[in-house]
Amino acid sequence: MDIRFLETFLAIVDCGSIAETARRTNKTPAALSQRIQVLEQELGHKLIIRSGRTVQPTAAGLAVLERARELVEKARDLSALAANGAPAGQLRIGATSTALIGLMPDIITMLSDRYPAIDYFVQPGSSSELYHRVIAGELDAALIVRPDFALPKAMGWSTIREEPLVFIAPHSLPELPPHALIASQRFILYDRNQWGGQIVARYLAENGLAVREWLELDALDAIAALVSRGLGVAIVPDWAPPWPEGLTLRKVVLPSGGVRKIGILWRRSGARAAAVDAFVSACRDVSLRHSDGNDPAAAENPAN
Repeated sequence: MDIRFLETFLAIVDCGSIAETARRTNKTPAALSQRIQVLEQELGHKLIIRSGRTVQPTAAGLAVLERARELVEKARDLSALAANGAPAGQLRIGATSTALIGLMPDIITMLSDRYPAIDYFVQPGSSSELYHRVIAGELDAALIVRPDFALPKAMGWSTIREEPLVFIAPHSLPELPPHALIASQRFILYDRNQWGGQIVARYLAENGLAVREWLELDALDAIAALVSRGLGVAIVPDWAPPWPEGLTLRKVVLPSGGVRKIGILWRRSGARAAAVDAFVSACRDVSLRHSDGNDPAAAENPAN
């Protein structure tokens, strides 16, 4: 049995959609459906059933689900165990959208140069989603916003970037203090369900700012693009570049604002501990390089 077919089955069950699984794994829906068909033929039972655009596991699928997870996990551990303590095997990591674009390419490039025996599965998602996937053991580590609650003792944490809140406005508006513009302009709110959005919400509440809220988004690059088009003002964390190209923004750091802390959450133990430790080290090294001003993307950012 090809372990990749079991991985496909698990991914489809977790996503609840073949189309979404195809998007996340960069494969065609037809290829995923073919894998499931082969797996069902090998096991002699139907494993998933379609209901509209979603899929659900059948009774047979539910019966094998947890054992399939165990088999996949053990198979992933084999190359790491065979390496006898050297960083190797598949590293399953998550990253928020801004970390995925601004930090992860440099991190994986550095780590690949140092340890070519590591291969990668990268899962995008919100900080909350990725946090729970690391806790559940579905991911080895994740680049996320630090939560405002205590972390389990089995987890490690290292802050690699502190992002102050910045007020952003289109250049077409007069250069008034941020609070004055917030009071007079439509406000685009960073989604309050996101951990970073909650930092912005606290800043507004602590400063007694009543906003003319008309739009709430969880995509920071989309917020910046809308502000650049003159559709409102916003407060966002000053995330790692690159920002979207072609922005014409005025960006003002809020001196009494909060800070979004980006860091690595990881599992302290496991067969892939050596690879995880190497990943954590690479994250810290990339963070130091960015803080030393050796980040070419920052100099090209037209929003600054």
